Amino acid sequence: MLTIEVNRKIQLFVLISGKVQGVGFRNFTQMNAKQLGINGYAKNLPNGKVEVVAEGDKAQLDALVTLLKKGPRFARVDSLDADERPFTGEYKTFGIRY
Repeated sequence: MLTIEVNRKIQLFVLISGKVQGVGFRNFTQMNAKQLGINGYAKNLPNGKVEVVAEGDKAQLDALVTLLKKGPRFARVDSLDADERPFTGEYKTFGIRY
């Protein structure tokens, strides 16, 4: 019998590049992640990229990635790289790291 994992929990490690700092990208990510029930964090990196670690159901994470590809109003996303990793459950909410 074939079993399909509908609510499979995973972690995504995402790097977003473009005009993604100073445009509210981390707040945009946090707001959408919380609405989707996703835990993790968003962080600006010294190289100008934004790092996002997000954990939750695969369907919700797919929805978040779709939103991140567009970004907030004044952002310009040039690339988004997402790596699927094992779910850890270490994040209890979605925050912004500095």
